[in-house]
Amino acid sequence: MGSVSTPGLAVAAADAGGVGTITALGMTAQQLDQLLADMAMRTSGILAANFLTSEIDRDAVAAAASRVRLIDFFWADPDPSLVEIAHANGALACWQVGSLAEAQAAAGAGCDVVVVQGIQAGGHVRGRSPLLPLLADVLDHLEVPVLAAGGIGDAQAFAAVLAAGASGARVGTRFIATDESGAHPAYKQAVVDATVASTEITDAFAVCPLCATVPRARVLRSCIQALHALPDEVVGETDIGGQTIPLPRGHGLPPGAATTGHIEAMAMYAGESVAAIESVQPVAKAMKGLCAVAEPLG
Repeated sequence: MGSVSTPGLAVAAADAGGVGTITALGMTAQQLDQLLADMAMRTSGILAANFLTSEIDRDAVAAAASRVRLIDFFWADPDPSLVEIAHANGALACWQVGSLAEAQAAAGAGCDVVVVQGIQAGGHVRGRSPLLPLLADVLDHLEVPVLAAGGIGDAQAFAAVLAAGASGARVGTRFIATDESGAHPAYKQAVVDATVASTEITDAFAVCPLCATVPRARVLRSCIQALHALPDEVVGETDIGGQTIPLPRGHGLPPGAATTGHIEAMAMYAGESVAAIESVQPVAKAMKGLCAVAEPLG
């Protein structure tokens, strides 16, 4: 979820019984250490730090692993040396994958948890397979816990992946439309207003570190249409680290609360689960809704 998953959102998710995750992208080891220390003081729940691409600061991994329970990797080939750093500093290691081969590589690299991402997922999509067939294939070959990701936005979808054998689920889109989310209000409302077939995988928002290698991300179809209709080369501005920076058209940064300009033409990442999201809610209520059917199965 990138910048949309603020420390406040992650803490709220941890308080509600989930694993609250923030991205480490763009932070130094010292900055990340301080942020995670502050977050740990605000919750007794489980926190995680997410590292993206192959350009990873290993000192930052070590710093994060000493503060959180789970270090999460994505958008790079599984690397045993990164897993070792996480383990050496007291954390579990997780890798999100998009194929059976990548899942086997993650388990072989020593990961404690593997996340299987189906093409229904919002944001950057690693593989090309629907979730349930890929999940079944991976479960047949791996012994480590496997989480499901992609298109899980309500209790029925969560219960379905648990029934299929997943140990849990990674959920993103449902938490965009929450009170604690860092998403721009217009982004939250667009997720709520979306219906079936409102998303698609595109390369329209390829100005980002992940898209430098594989420009494939699922967003709301409405923002693709708005981008194509916009003649401007700059879509707006946002605040990063106290500095206001311009956002070129096709920028991959999702619109946050401090973003201004043509919000409708920015990267509104969202998965196919948008059809199940009917309102902006507090994280605790959203979490309770997801677990409404799953808890009796557990």
